[in-house]
Amino acid sequence: MKKLLVCSVLFMSSAAMANQSEGYSDNAAVTTPALKQAGGFSGPVAGSAHTVASALEAKDDAPAILTGFIVESLGDEEYRFKDDSGEIIVEIDDDKWSGIHATPETKLTLQGEVDSEWTTTSLDVDVVRLAD
Repeated sequence: MKKLLVCSVLFMSSAAMANQSEGYSDNAAVTTPALKQAGGFSGPVAGSAHTVASALEAKDDAPAILTGFIVESLGDEEYRFKDDSGEIIVEIDDDKWSGIHATPETKLTLQGEVDSEWTTTSLDVDVVRLAD
């Protein structure tokens, strides 16, 4: 009888330990998904390109904020963008337009990262907004 009791206790404690996850677990703690907060800093970013000419010279993945005009659609979400310093190809995914309808006369501010390949440099756009 004692052996049966000892085996039962060992079995139950082994099963309880197997059900626990690694590390500390506090069943009373409630976790909630992170909420996206509105707000934050809006201004210059250190090391970022602010003209087409500086974007063309920037390192791969450098941040860029360019203000100018899209002068031509090249297809496949690629456009020719122009400011006073030159032209660059920009890639704008359809979901990045945020309802903005632009023409070659619409002044825009594009925010993204420089995409520097072996022979070409372009801008991968994250945010499109109307210029101030």
